[in-house]
Amino acid sequence: MAAIDSFKKLARTGLRVFRSLFFLAPTATRLVLGLGFLGTGMGKWQNFENTVSFFTDLGIPAPAANAAFVATLELVGGGALLVGLLTRLFSLGLASTMVVALMTADKESFLQSWGSASAVPTDVTAFTYLLLLTWLIVSGPGPLSLDHLLSRPLGIRSADSD
Repeated sequence: MAAIDSFKKLARTGLRVFRSLFFLAPTATRLVLGLGFLGTGMGKWQNFENTVSFFTDLGIPAPAANAAFVATLELVGGGALLVGLLTRLFSLGLASTMVVALMTADKESFLQSWGSASAVPTDVTAFTYLLLLTWLIVSGPGPLSLDHLLSRPLGIRSADSD
């Protein structure tokens, strides 16, 4: 009986510790994705003609307009993810660009990764980003974010502000 009580106490202590560290997962995810998208958005703008050419080669309609839209979304969305502002909205927009990437630029490597012994789907960056963005859409930005900070003054109740 004493062993069971000790185990229960240890389990409760462990859960308290993990609960107190909850903020780390969404914060780290937002920082990694935010930096990644800031970099790719900046790169698309700095090499805009190459981006347009790449989108043209992929068969993306209105390549110049779409290149400008995606570059801006990645740049602004990456910055917003860094600070946790409109996290779900920007995550949704960025996730849509990852779906397009998986259907165009990464299509071959993504499809091959599902039947390969030497590669797995998470080897494809767009797929990994899509998974992480989906998690942010569902779970939110976490308590260490502008979304959380602004939720109370704006009268928005979220899981992060409970």
